[in-house]
Order: sequence, then structure tokens, then C-alpha cells
Amino acid sequence: MNVLLPDGFTARSMMLGDIPAVVALNNAHSRQLIGVEPLTEQRLRTQCQMPGFDLETDTCFVLDRMGQLVGGAYVFDLAEPHVQVRCESIVNSDYNDQGIGNYLLEWAEERARLAISKAPEGTRVTLSHGVLEQDRSTRELLSQHGFVPTRHFWQMVIDMEAPPPSPTWPDGITLCTFADKPDDRALALAIRDAFKDHWGYVESPIEDDLERWRHQTSHDPDFDPSLWFLAMEGKEIAGVSMCWPKSHEDPKMGYVGVLGVRRPWRRRGLGLALLHHSFGAIYRRGLRKVGLDVDATSLTGATRLYERAGMHVNRQSHAYEKELRAGKDLSTQSVE
Repeated sequence: MNVLLPDGFTARSMMLGDIPAVVALNNAHSRQLIGVEPLTEQRLRTQCQMPGFDLETDTCFVLDRMGQLVGGAYVFDLAEPHVQVRCESIVNSDYNDQGIGNYLLEWAEERARLAISKAPEGTRVTLSHGVLEQDRSTRELLSQHGFVPTRHFWQMVIDMEAPPPSPTWPDGITLCTFADKPDDRALALAIRDAFKDHWGYVESPIEDDLERWRHQTSHDPDFDPSLWFLAMEGKEIAGVSMCWPKSHEDPKMGYVGVLGVRRPWRRRGLGLALLHHSFGAIYRRGLRKVGLDVDATSLTGATRLYERAGMHVNRQSHAYEKELRAGKDLSTQSVE
């Protein structure tokens, strides 16, 4: 690495014992920017123990002269074909302009470049980093390191002063929940089919996806299979809405984590029906707000659906990307 830390500062990999300090750092940063604290120790522990993720090689944390955590970064390179590597970095704002952010981004890129040898020959390999609209210092730092903004994402929210409309289901559609039909392979395959038309989608081995998915749900105290709704036509899953009884950042806001409709069932009102049903289920649990995250320029027109359902944009974030190797892009960029 070409960037050095200031005198007295040290870097090392994260350990599980660092979880409370990492949560405090992340939540202080988020609270300063948008007034919420989205990270819990349980959630971070689940991420740290994700199959394929190695704390020793995939994390880098910076400590000050007193041994206090002042910044950190991680790299996710879990899935074949290893053409999309993701990283995140954070620095305590009291330590901005001391070169710590530069150090962490250079470390992340150096680590991410290990993916190139694992990616199929001739394919494009990228490193991405998410950042909130309000985080101007990180956005400027990313630009200085050759990252460019490639996509914008919205958190959309609906405030329900009255019960939402009852869903109008297309002919032939019945509804069940994941609690009724706990076939995670069938559900995962349906979601893959629905999301292959979404920008940036790259297919990875189903067994790897299932292993990570099962790890997450088995360690998520808010996972509720009765809030995962499956729209069925016969034995086929036509569409899904996977909801949580609260969002990471607000226990009073329900969350739609996944909403997808497969191609043969689109443009029949199924997405709106699933959304209305999800809103109703969350409303009946006593919550009056529901949120979700969406690509602001969704290839499938998801934002128009959410606006039609009464949702509005609450905030914006950005995906920044740096090309590590030029080549054939395996990700979805458009829909025919």
C-alpha cells in the first residue's frame, strides 16, 4: 500500500470482540447524517459470521494512539463469478482529513483485486461502495479514488392514516405465506427469476445463495415467515412480498425487503395487490408506516408502482463503482 497511517495509528483485522465498538461507530455516523441508528450487535454478528466471509482477510480497522476504533472497512467477495465486489468504509468525523479514509479505501481496493484471478477470463470486474446523499465527505473521497456514481437508490415510505385498500388479485392467483409453504429453494428460484431484469443482477450458484440466506434467517430475531407472502398460480410462484415487522432503523416502521413479480405475471396488477396486502398485514399489527428501498431508475418501473400505492421518497443514497478490470459485463444493464 502507498498510503500510510498518521504516526501512532495502527491497523488490524476486526475481531468479534470489536462488535460493540463497531456498532457504536456506525450508529454515531448514521445518527449524525440522518438521525437514525440502524445497526445492532446481533445484525453485525450475523454479517461477520456469514459463510464465505473471513474477518482476518476481509476487514481492516484503524485504531488511534489510545487503542480506540476510529475507522474501518470491509470487503464482500462471496459469490461466484466474482465480478462484483462490494466494500464499505467509515471514519469517525473527528478524524477526517488525517488520511484514514484514504488508507481504508486503498486497502479495500487492494483486497478487492484478488477477485480478478477468480473471475471468468475476459469479464469486467468492479468494486462498489454505497454512500448516503448526506455523506459529502465520503462521496468526495470516493471520487478522489477513481470511483464514479453509477446508480441512485431511494428509501420510499408510506404513512397510513387509515387502513390501506384491500388487494385486487388477478384471476387465478391465490395467496399463501412462507409459513404455509416453507420451500426456500422454490422461493429463491422464483426471486432470482423476478430479479434477473433488475439493474446489476448477476446470477450466482443457487446453493451458495441458499447457504447465506439460511444463515441470515436463522439468526434474524425479526424473521417472521407469516409475513413472507407468495402469490401462487397453481404450483407456480408468480410473485412474492417478503416483509419484516420492523425496519433496522425504526421499530415503528414495517419493511418490505423484497417485492418481485415474475415476467409471465407482470402488467396484471399483481405487484400492486401484493403491496396492498403487505401494507394491510403490517397495519393490522399496529404499525402506521412502511418503508422499502428501490433503484431510483428501476428497469421494471418499480418506482411508479410504489408511487401509485401512495409511497413517497424519504431519502436517497448512491452506488459508486470503480472498474478493476475491463471486459464483458455479466450484469443486467437493460431490459428488452
